Amino acid sequence: MPGPSGNGRASLQEASAFGEAIAAMDMQQSVPFHMMAKPGGAVCNLDCSYCYYLTKDMLYPGDRLRMAYEVMDAYIRQLIEAHAGQPITVAWQGGEPTLMGLDFFRRAVERVRYHAPPGTEIQHTVQTNGTLLGDAWCAFLREQGFLVGLSLDGPPDLHDTHRRDKRGRGTAERVIRAVQRLQRHGVEFNILCSVHASNVDHPLRVYRFLRDELGVRFMQFIPIVERLEPGQDAPHGWGRKVPGRTFYTQAGSEVSARTVDPVRWGAFLNTIFDEWLRHDVRRVFVQSFENALEAWVGMDPSLCVFRRTCGRALALEHNGDVYSCDHYVEPGHRLGNITDTHMAELVESPRQQAFGRAKSETLPRQCRACRYRFACNGGCPRNRFVRTTDDEDGLNYLCTGYRAFFRHIDPAMRRLAHMLRASGTGHGVTGQAGSA
Repeated sequence: MPGPSGNGRASLQEASAFGEAIAAMDMQQSVPFHMMAKPGGAVCNLDCSYCYYLTKDMLYPGDRLRMAYEVMDAYIRQLIEAHAGQPITVAWQGGEPTLMGLDFFRRAVERVRYHAPPGTEIQHTVQTNGTLLGDAWCAFLREQGFLVGLSLDGPPDLHDTHRRDKRGRGTAERVIRAVQRLQRHGVEFNILCSVHASNVDHPLRVYRFLRDELGVRFMQFIPIVERLEPGQDAPHGWGRKVPGRTFYTQAGSEVSARTVDPVRWGAFLNTIFDEWLRHDVRRVFVQSFENALEAWVGMDPSLCVFRRTCGRALALEHNGDVYSCDHYVEPGHRLGNITDTHMAELVESPRQQAFGRAKSETLPRQCRACRYRFACNGGCPRNRFVRTTDDEDGLNYLCTGYRAFFRHIDPAMRRLAHMLRASGTGHGVTGQAGSA
């Protein structure tokens, strides 16, 4: 496989850049858990057809779905208490969290300052569709040092296939304006690109649009997998206007037409990887590739999807309810409420510990024998609903694609891992940390 100079070799500088990225991510691994707060629950100004979270409003019929001040303060105080002496990430998501308004976030930042001991390292993050980010928002995000996750599925025609507003209008142009505003204000941001049946066959169009036309340097590619029960369908998505809408759960052995095909998913990653390796190792960071190198240098990948166990990335609903995972906000995975029980106790509860261990304990034989288990660890439990070649439950729906991806990148990853060890830049390999 050709490298950046076309000769199959990566430079030491490129390996060093990898080491710096790994050092930054390894710092995050010391955090005992991540709590993603949803201040407006499932409320959103868009109606993206693949958004499973839109049905979560059905958990709270008649509720205004707005986080009260007391719940917000409890979230921040307990998060800080649970991470005493460690870096803390205060994370907001939705639905669409910016619908809460700037004053809510100003007050949240004030409560962080009030509760955090002097010298505490705080990272504020927010995940948004970007359509409401005007100059006032961007100035605030820059002033407070927020890291923004912004959803964009590629060029307008691909993005607008599924990411539309309540009136059925495309949203790409509004999101692109948000990217430009964030850049103008100097706000750090990542692009979160969902990969589905409509854009999976256009990897270079997607990647080059983000890299060249928008100047994006940090990006994540997230495969869309919508599980369905036999006979169930979701042709129009999960919004409130959908006739006969049902509550979405991680159940079923079939998938929607929007779901990404496993083989094409692998080809998508491979194509972008080749482009990235030739041109962009030192200037573009792709989460899937960074996590892969972590595995190749002997670390437990930082992304929960690829870690040996899970259960350390939880979701907090608007009313204080805590759920095992953002993908499992459903009655069977509600752990309790932070207004009754400290979140640290809920995270360490026997139920949540069992949820986290189940990822490795239920790994089928085919996965346990796989040469790429160290990089994949079976993938996200929500996608493990396919039968193995020896008719055992629990194989990842995306397994074929991930196997092709890991096989494809293996030679380059071996070279880069060797360079990291030789240069002493790989934190966790030599014990010498770089800086991001």
